[in-house]
Amino acid sequence: MPYGAAVADLLLVFPDPPPPLLAQTLDLAGYRWKAAANAAVAMQQEPPDGWSGAVVVADDDPEGAFSLCRSLRKGDTRIETILLLVSGAQLHELEHREDLFDDFCLSPFHPKELEARLRHLMYRAGRGGNPEIASYGDLVLNFETYQAAVAGKPLDLTYMEYELLKFFVTHPGKVFTREQLLSRVWGYEYYGGARTVDVHVRRLRAKLGEEHANLIQTVRSVGYRFGQSRWPVGESG
Repeated sequence: MPYGAAVADLLLVFPDPPPPLLAQTLDLAGYRWKAAANAAVAMQQEPPDGWSGAVVVADDDPEGAFSLCRSLRKGDTRIETILLLVSGAQLHELEHREDLFDDFCLSPFHPKELEARLRHLMYRAGRGGNPEIASYGDLVLNFETYQAAVAGKPLDLTYMEYELLKFFVTHPGKVFTREQLLSRVWGYEYYGGARTVDVHVRRLRAKLGEEHANLIQTVRSVGYRFGQSRWPVGESG
């Protein structure tokens, strides 16, 4: 299973049935889950070791969602982490309810962001195994906590800046066109132009600093390459 998820781990999902995108995202990430329509069903379906976590969608049925969260927090079922999905219009409803969830994600959500937040919560709860770390020279990325540092100095990156840098670090020396980067990092559902890639590369270079900015190299008339190629290329800059 991806990201070190334990086979015995079972997520509780609300509502039943869950939104198709949520079900697909959890399936593709390798999570085992069961949907429940309310707290009573959650108690009946609770696995012997308790739920490893819960993903609660609140945008269509906020009362049902918050009611389930309250029940989970009371200890009616054994639960370690609760991730709440809310719409932007519901943010004000989270005030004075911070004790009902551990993190929240805006809906409609980006599958990669939901995965990242859920992995982080599971890791904090001790369900994520050893943290996945990648490095290239002085640059280090922690995939569990979404932290990055260069020469020991933390980098303040946006979500998509981190995703782009993560892709580069895990594919060193290879040249990618802007279109390939849009597809592989932003996803096929993203309709932004090639300028989106250029803007994010420029920001990453600025945040990496002058000494490390050349880690991301421009390959003229093609795209970008991270790190050194196995073969000498004289047209990069």
